[in-house]
Amino acid sequence: MSILLDRYALSRRRALATFGGLAATALSIPLLSGRALAQPVFRIYPFQLGVASGDPQPDGFVIWTRLAPEPFEIGHGMPSQPVEVSWEVATDAGFRTMVAKGVAVAMPELGHAVHVEVGGLEAGRDYWYRFVAGRERSLTGRARTTPAPGATVDRVRFAIAGCQQYEQGYYTAHRRLAEDNPDFVFCYGDYIYEGRGNRVWNGPRGPVENVRQHFGGEIYSLDDYRRRYAQYKMDADLQAAHAAAPWFVVWDDHEIDNNWVTDLDQDGVDPKVFNLRRQAAVQAYFENMPLRPSSFPVGTTIQLYRRASFGGLMDLNLLDTRQFRSNQPCGDRFGTCAEIEAVKAEVLGLQQEKWLVDGLSASKARWNVLAQQIMVMDLDRDAGAGSAVNPDSWAGYRTPRNRLLKQIRDRKIANPIVLTGDEHQNYAGELHLDGAHPEGAPIGTEFVVTSISSSGDGVDQREDMAKIQAVNPQLKFNNAQRGYAICDVTPERWTTEFKVLDAITRRDGKLTTRAKLAVEAGNPRLATV
Repeated sequence: MSILLDRYALSRRRALATFGGLAATALSIPLLSGRALAQPVFRIYPFQLGVASGDPQPDGFVIWTRLAPEPFEIGHGMPSQPVEVSWEVATDAGFRTMVAKGVAVAMPELGHAVHVEVGGLEAGRDYWYRFVAGRERSLTGRARTTPAPGATVDRVRFAIAGCQQYEQGYYTAHRRLAEDNPDFVFCYGDYIYEGRGNRVWNGPRGPVENVRQHFGGEIYSLDDYRRRYAQYKMDADLQAAHAAAPWFVVWDDHEIDNNWVTDLDQDGVDPKVFNLRRQAAVQAYFENMPLRPSSFPVGTTIQLYRRASFGGLMDLNLLDTRQFRSNQPCGDRFGTCAEIEAVKAEVLGLQQEKWLVDGLSASKARWNVLAQQIMVMDLDRDAGAGSAVNPDSWAGYRTPRNRLLKQIRDRKIANPIVLTGDEHQNYAGELHLDGAHPEGAPIGTEFVVTSISSSGDGVDQREDMAKIQAVNPQLKFNNAQRGYAICDVTPERWTTEFKVLDAITRRDGKLTTRAKLAVEAGNPRLATV
């Protein structure tokens, strides 16, 4: 049986170029209710997009890869058939002690992506994994299971990263993150950007030439999104970060379209039409992320809010601030308006908010973490001249923001920490109900982590932010360079180390620790280490 179908209009010449001379007569075996499994001989390496692991639990994790010998071609260089992929997990990088192995099927309906849930492993230890397709073997990845429930845990050390606009800089920060050897990575979103390829962009100091360009125009279809993920994932530095540790991923806006919420986009497109784009983007997101099958998309929806526990030390609540949110107030422009006080406004939606508050209330962990996308700190962004908010932050949604913070305060949630991205800057601050007039003890602490590459090289502190910090006593630190953060968590102290690069528009950017701030258990006030 031929492994090529007319569905993708792959020519015999393309098939021979991709799979070699055996392509047209490759062996297949019956499987999947009569469907045939292709056993190709690849001419081009099929693991162009690397490997990844994610959503670790005490007994295992998910491992991911996607077969794409020619990621930008129709059908990504693959036949229109299922393809068998073997996988292996070992206790050592040399695979001398194998503890799990099996065979998965890369389906054409899912862009030949593979998501394997590995179970039956020991809690709180490192493992290594790899894939085999035909005669080809993938790179090796490292994963780590979480501690056993209720276990005494002395330390968790993890990284935070996101906002990686491909055109505006190299992924040097990802390579350095990999070298930091974290237990896991929290990616807060904006994994891809949806815009067309551009030679220049309008930076804060005038036109800036991009160091590289997106393939094609703005993305709308499933194939568009697949190619965009492929372009990002072909970056070796990003592959290194995925291979170094398991990731917990959530999305923000650019995985679909800038500043989208529910079925609304920024251009006022008919929601029925926008939902076609959403459905394509949601499928591509699942295909390319190390998510468990429990997050399998249904139409335009995908289950992204979930929880992970690290013994008795830390509970990690991963939130989705896009799918269930009300439209941005004030016409989605910085400023102020009556809509900010809207009583029926939502950020998480009532169902997710109840799930979060119930989980926080039941938690026995030392630290309770809200890992999400948009800033909770309510800053006076007019530097005392007025009252301006960022409408694409919790400050634009006063009712749900205050409701959440009051419940955290009134239920006496132990040591709440909020982890955020989106702003393309580093912030560290304390959370109060009234951000414009913070009084009394803080309710919690927030760390906002800068972008990997979005907004280009950056500066130590923007001039406008120096003025804003001066009139916002709850804001203890701000920086506008690129990089990532390392969080070092013990029963006594939470420490966040902001790592920044002096440049990302060249590959030899120098990494330094810009600041290290800590919170003592039982006291949400920030201190510089």
